[in-house]
Amino acid sequence: MVRWWRAWWRNLTPLRQDRFALLAPLVAVFLFLGAIVAAFAYLQIEESEREQETLQRDLEYAQQRVRLLLLERQEQLMRLARQLALQELAPAEFENRAEALVNQYPELQALTWIDPQGRIRASHAAPTLPASQQRSPGEQIALDTPSWTQAWQQRQSAFAQPLATPGQAPPLLQLLVPIVRGRQFGGVVLGEFSNDSLLRYGMPPRVLARYAVTLLDGDRQLLAGTPMANNTGNAHFLPWKQQRASEYAIQVSPVGRGLVLRAQAYRTSLGVVGSGLFWLVGVLSVMTTWLLVATWRHTRRRLQMQQALVAETNFRRAMENSIATGMRALDLEGRITYVNAAFCQMTGWSAEELVGLKAPFPYWPDEEKHLLNEKLHEQFSGKGSSGGYKMRVKRKNGTLFDARLYVSPLIDAHGQQTGWMTSMTDITEPTRIREQLAAAHERFTIVLEALDAAVSVAPLGSEELLFANKLYRQWFGAQADGHLQLVAQAGKLPVSYQPTGGMDEEDGLMGLPADAITNALPDHAEIFLPELGKWLEVRSRYLSWVDGRLAQMVIATDITQRRQAEEQAARQAERAQSVSRLVTMGEMASSLAHELNQPLTAISNYCNGTLTRIESGQLSEDMLRMALQKTAHQAQRAGQIIHHIRAFVKKSEPQFVQADVSKMVQEAIELAGIELRRHNVRLTHHVAARLPSVRADTILIEQVLINLLKNGAEAIQQAQRPPAARTVELRVLPRSIEGNEVIEFAVQDSGKGLPPEMRERLFEAFYSTKQEGMGIGLNLCRSIVEAHQGRLQADNIYNGAEVVGCRFSFWLPIAKPAGIASKSVANVPSTRTVA
Repeated sequence: MVRWWRAWWRNLTPLRQDRFALLAPLVAVFLFLGAIVAAFAYLQIEESEREQETLQRDLEYAQQRVRLLLLERQEQLMRLARQLALQELAPAEFENRAEALVNQYPELQALTWIDPQGRIRASHAAPTLPASQQRSPGEQIALDTPSWTQAWQQRQSAFAQPLATPGQAPPLLQLLVPIVRGRQFGGVVLGEFSNDSLLRYGMPPRVLARYAVTLLDGDRQLLAGTPMANNTGNAHFLPWKQQRASEYAIQVSPVGRGLVLRAQAYRTSLGVVGSGLFWLVGVLSVMTTWLLVATWRHTRRRLQMQQALVAETNFRRAMENSIATGMRALDLEGRITYVNAAFCQMTGWSAEELVGLKAPFPYWPDEEKHLLNEKLHEQFSGKGSSGGYKMRVKRKNGTLFDARLYVSPLIDAHGQQTGWMTSMTDITEPTRIREQLAAAHERFTIVLEALDAAVSVAPLGSEELLFANKLYRQWFGAQADGHLQLVAQAGKLPVSYQPTGGMDEEDGLMGLPADAITNALPDHAEIFLPELGKWLEVRSRYLSWVDGRLAQMVIATDITQRRQAEEQAARQAERAQSVSRLVTMGEMASSLAHELNQPLTAISNYCNGTLTRIESGQLSEDMLRMALQKTAHQAQRAGQIIHHIRAFVKKSEPQFVQADVSKMVQEAIELAGIELRRHNVRLTHHVAARLPSVRADTILIEQVLINLLKNGAEAIQQAQRPPAARTVELRVLPRSIEGNEVIEFAVQDSGKGLPPEMRERLFEAFYSTKQEGMGIGLNLCRSIVEAHQGRLQADNIYNGAEVVGCRFSFWLPIAKPAGIASKSVANVPSTRTVA
């Protein structure tokens, strides 16, 4: 151990050895003085703990006495409340009983009978009670106190300790005992106790003799008793002198936190006799400590100055070697006296090679030495710019780089100028970045100027135009009027606004109306400008400008040609629909001729038969009337067929109306039935009764149904099915698709189905498998259905692995809400077969 101690001591620096040599005697003195103080402190603490334990036991015993006293009074009030609940006491009898109890128990100051509404029925108070605290019959008390709530809701007795009010009589401890009649609340019996009487008659005499006992409320305000003066701030010269009286506080049950019992011991000294030796040791220790501290402070100041000098030197050396800025010092004659590591690293020359040199310096470029020499003399004469100057510096290997130099006078500690200090910063990279940014800005400006869209930026709340490209200037000029016109006509957030709401309607970050931004229209709109004669697609977005203002950028693209193309395409589609209907009628021409030939032949037969009977004289008036009626019926039938054909062919512009599905299907069946009978195909239709109406163009939907039914008949004809299997079925039923209530139209045939190569191109325009087909029928059908917000699809029907037919189906959304439409759909369909 000794060997280790010697090795550790030799490893210490002389400075630390001196420090330990000074601290060791000081530590020994403090340890000795601490031992003496600890001995006296131990005796004091031990005596204080014994006194505190005795105080705690005595006060707990006194608390039990007060608790028993309150519980006994509570029991007496509960018996009185039970008699009131049984209606055994009248108000006069209650006052007599209350007077007897108040006279018998001095701590009880008043008894009061209170009904459920808080009105006093009867009350009796002690003569010593002040008039301000006495209660009169008929007086109303407050019902919002916690004690009243506990007695009313929980049917339990409750203690309450009102807070003391300065300048008024001390408050009384209140006890509320509920009067319960069965399950009904009949009021309370209020007993009020004097805190002074509780302290006087409830405390044991020996406790009052030994301690200063006081009663406190929940906020530690004095209610009764006289506390001892607080002597914690008094100074005592004796180390064993008691600094404060022992005290202990405990809550009084059953009152709880509202009543606290506190006791303070009268004794303030432990009675330990002082010793002269203590004073002698203390004085000698203080003197020794003072001498050691003086010596130690002197040594510490010397060590601190030495350490500060070393730290400052190391800090300056580290700072000079770590900064990226080159530092150079010149004397008054212009000779280099100092360069740091960064300066040497920039130039490639060492400090030994530079120190002592005068201008021209070796890191000056040969072609600029004369100019740099003039700038150096300007700096020495005080004519140089405070922002420094830019120069090129030559490295030792001959390469050049850009640098910026700042020159300032070098002042010593006495305020005298001893030279010049120069800082040099390599600005090659910032210069390159600045040039790249300038080039990028130029390219960006060229791109914006060459755009075929007008771009403008304006701040919100101002008519200033922050940016506008070439096309915008050609259309609207250099003012913000065009920008404001585009924003207003496109329905975007207005540039100027007037706040109408409070702080809740403003964006806390920008101070702008948040609802105007969040409730703005979509990001693009199509508008027409008559003064330009152009259709423009306007897009806008909000951005933060370079100065921090919130601005709106608007991009307007010329879409006049696109709109014209769309309008032309719409006209072509409408024309194609009309052509498709004409083609359909052309294909059905022979069938229509046959269908019209039947009523015309019947008319001719009825007329010839009538003439024959007139000539033979066998025609009666009734027979003539019957023949004329049948002739008129056949003529009406032919007229309806022609009317349907004309309405179907002449249809041009779509007209969406509330359409009756059953009537629309019936019209399509009458026209398509002619073609189906020509192909010897039997049509079966299944339409649900009382279907809700749809919003549709009836002629266009009839065109879709006729095309699908005619295609089904042609597919059966191509498949050469036997007569029993030549059927086409039309089913119209309500459905729920993707959560939407719709009407589904399904046409199912018994043909050969759709081959895989045909299904991929089924709805493609001008694609057809018929020799005389145009290939626009199914394409138009899909366009018509999608224009009605519906969907058209085709699927093969399988019997095992064999294809036994095809099913075309489309659906249209109903015109009424889903809840109303679902109630109007019946489950009983009507079925009819057309041969």
